Amino acid sequence: MSDEQFYYNPSTGEVTQGMQASWDNRMGPYDTREEAEAALQIAAQRNKQADSEDERDDNWGAAPSWEQ
Repeated sequence: MSDEQFYYNPSTGEVTQGMQASWDNRMGPYDTREEAEAALQIAAQRNKQADSEDERDDNWGAAPSWEQ
């Protein structure tokens, strides 16, 4: 990992270059400062996409006859 990467600290709202915070206070790495600044939006989009995929996976069709 390079010190040229950026990280977002959700506790402070700060963007840092390099790993300056502990892993539990660090989101990233991101290639640009702008991406790191948008870390919460990126995470929200990824969560929404993952939830949608989970919902599709959970749709097995009709319930078996013994569950109806």
